[in-house]
Amino acid sequence: MTHRKYLKDKKKIVVKVGTSLLAYDNGKINLHRMEKLVRVLADLMNSGKEVVLVSSGAVGTGLGMIGLENKPDNLVMKQALAAIGQVGLMRLYQKFFDEYNTTVAQVLLTRDGIENSLRRKNARNTLNQLIEMGIIPVVNENDTVITDEIEFGDNDTLSAAVATLIQADLLLILTNTDGVFTADPHIHQSARKVPKVMKASDDLKDIDVEGSSKMGSGGMASKIAAAELCREHNVDVVIADGSDPSTIMDVLQGKDLGTFFVSDATQMAG
Repeated sequence: MTHRKYLKDKKKIVVKVGTSLLAYDNGKINLHRMEKLVRVLADLMNSGKEVVLVSSGAVGTGLGMIGLENKPDNLVMKQALAAIGQVGLMRLYQKFFDEYNTTVAQVLLTRDGIENSLRRKNARNTLNQLIEMGIIPVVNENDTVITDEIEFGDNDTLSAAVATLIQADLLLILTNTDGVFTADPHIHQSARKVPKVMKASDDLKDIDVEGSSKMGSGGMASKIAAAELCREHNVDVVIADGSDPSTIMDVLQGKDLGTFFVSDATQMAG
């Protein structure tokens, strides 16, 4: 009996997209892919699903907007680029979502906004209120003000925090590979995909998952850690290739795409 049959019943869905999907290596936004992502998410809303989008891309967008080629190491410069890029990123999202009569809201978070009990409650209430109003929250880390003490560090971790905060049914992490492989499939042709993970410490113990993209801050290791955190909090997770955003619909139809981290609750149901 496959656990994927339960994916079609997921209602509250957090979708995370990374910079590597939203932007070219030069930092400029991939408008075709963003438009298709927006179309799929708007259609999900129309079908009765509740959607939260965790979107990277602010720093990369800022790079493209002012013509820089490489992401700087300097924190203050990164924060300045995030401030520039966040405006452009949200302007594009609003433009595309407007075409499908869908309203979006920007939500910027830091780690203390999740871990502090009062701020956590406020963040949860705001997100749930937006969802109840039929609005898609577009969540990103507040890169403009972060310090080492309050940063998530990558949006994989942020997406897991959001998914567990609002008790989502599913976190869908879109990346540039079709899930977790036994080795980097871009380098090793013999790499095999791991279709299902019941417990990462057992199922993935012999897999090397280091590495990150040129523009993004996360790698497969951070995605697996995020997935395992959700799985332990009864949130199912699928890590899948988001190069074609219609993958979202395919995953929800139970197709064998990506790597499915099966929560304890779904394991018991199956």
